[in-house]
Amino acid sequence: MGALNKISLFSSLSEGQCESLEKKIVTRTYNENELILDFEDPSSDVLFILSGKVRVLYRSVLGREVILADLSEGDFFGELSAIDGKGRSANVTALQRSEIARLSSSHFLELATGVPEVASEILKVLVSRIRSLDLRFSEMSVLKTNERLYAELLRLSVPRRSNKEQRIISPPPFHHHLAGRIGCRREVVSRELSALMKDGILEKTRGGLVILDVAELEGRIAAALN
Repeated sequence: MGALNKISLFSSLSEGQCESLEKKIVTRTYNENELILDFEDPSSDVLFILSGKVRVLYRSVLGREVILADLSEGDFFGELSAIDGKGRSANVTALQRSEIARLSSSHFLELATGVPEVASEILKVLVSRIRSLDLRFSEMSVLKTNERLYAELLRLSVPRRSNKEQRIISPPPFHHHLAGRIGCRREVVSRELSALMKDGILEKTRGGLVILDVAELEGRIAAALN
């Protein structure tokens, strides 16, 4: 299937459908920090990440940025405008050199309405994104800033190879990126991280930011929700 064999959305297509689809896409490489889509852009193409990583964020009229998601190889974005015909709801920027395939909204909708397996995969992705946004909204409504930071640290981390009871974020996240994820100022994040390190819950190493006491962070979140 060539360039699109990394996109799970198309895994159910026949060989003939794949060959036809390859002729309808246009690929382009974006450099690190290059804008791919802008807020309220009138375009309606759906974009697929063949390689690299991108960041989806919302920028308010006052210039404040809220990071909505980071997407990588195999993911797609831009489907909302393809479905409802309205302007883009967020900015998308390349975090690293990324190869992106574009498919027109008409061809995307043809697949979505004509191939049940593709439609099913699209629905699963949309549901997953709605659940994620619902979770973040509930955290913004219920949790304090420090508790939202705890939740985000756990969400970004993975089990540490050398100690499965610990978790690590590698490379360590920039403080302003964490602030953008939880809706606060960078200074607040810096202060809270310092407090967690002082308490022996976090540790910064050359490899990343290590959560030494996962249970303590989970417990603090649970206590806030009760």
